[in-house]
Amino acid sequence: MKAAVFEGLDKMVVKEIPTPTPKAGEILVRVKSCAVCGSDVRIFHSGNSRVNPPQVIGHEISGEVAEVGAGVTKFKAGDRIAIGADVPCGQCYFCEAGIGNNCQINYAMGYQFPGGFAEYVCLNDIVVNYGPLHRLPDHVSFDEGALAEPLACILNALELTPVKLNDVVVFIGCGPIGMMMCRVAKTMGASKTIMLDREQARLDLAKKLGIADRYCNSAENDGIKYVMDETAGLGADVIFTTCPAPAAQIDALNMAKNRARVCFFGGLPKNKSQVTLGTNIIHYKELFITGAHGSMPTHHGRAMDLISSGVINVKQFITHTFGLDDILRAFSAAENYEGLRVVVNP
Repeated sequence: MKAAVFEGLDKMVVKEIPTPTPKAGEILVRVKSCAVCGSDVRIFHSGNSRVNPPQVIGHEISGEVAEVGAGVTKFKAGDRIAIGADVPCGQCYFCEAGIGNNCQINYAMGYQFPGGFAEYVCLNDIVVNYGPLHRLPDHVSFDEGALAEPLACILNALELTPVKLNDVVVFIGCGPIGMMMCRVAKTMGASKTIMLDREQARLDLAKKLGIADRYCNSAENDGIKYVMDETAGLGADVIFTTCPAPAAQIDALNMAKNRARVCFFGGLPKNKSQVTLGTNIIHYKELFITGAHGSMPTHHGRAMDLISSGVINVKQFITHTFGLDDILRAFSAAENYEGLRVVVNP
């Protein structure tokens, strides 16, 4: 089969490798779509302790079951499925508690397990038994199914940092994650949504799609002042940092209303993760600060439900598609913010 193999920092090679044969309890999937996540780009440039080259990465996957190993009854050849990223081990304290995204082993597709930037991916018995695998209805495209993974991460964040009726919600970062999260927040009852970004093109695209109620270019304007002006000087009820910028976490505290909920959603680069926060702001405003990392299989299932029912239209966030041979061009498009979600079709 053809695969894009991550062989080391800044080195991705498209080449022929053996097509896996599913063993007992395993499933072989013909990959139809695999979207490019920001974490894929970070692995490409900076590596990851859970990724040992050579490895096929990519974790926002959908495809068709090509073959099942002995003993598999959950799926059969021909089934259309979507595959998420985080795979609980199923046996540790956190997995038994139902919060597998906190599993200390932290298995994931495209990390310890081969990912979706290939013509086929073999799902081992851990993924089949415990992982985020869900059927893709016929009316949902494979490209849309691949976006169930980032939507699942969004649902996890909104579960930890809920939006309530009439809340003013701010998203610092107007990429596909911020836009999708804004859509879901609206369905949860947000009365006013505000998107901040330093790239005017992204704000213009969000405005064209009718994502939020207000937009602010934080490169040209004081984002904190903008939010305070929009909230009669009180601040926002909920703030999500949907970008990998340290300044976003600092700004979030300063635009928060007393007793606001703040979610640090966007992970920071390793060399920029030490952020100086004014913790007296947290103290005196009585803020609730949460992090959000990945998702659980149940979130992936709910994401599929939202997509298949049409409640969340993820198709509008897919702006670029590439073949596997153009994987480097796909990564460049994602990294340089040429559009929104970039999908590779092996």
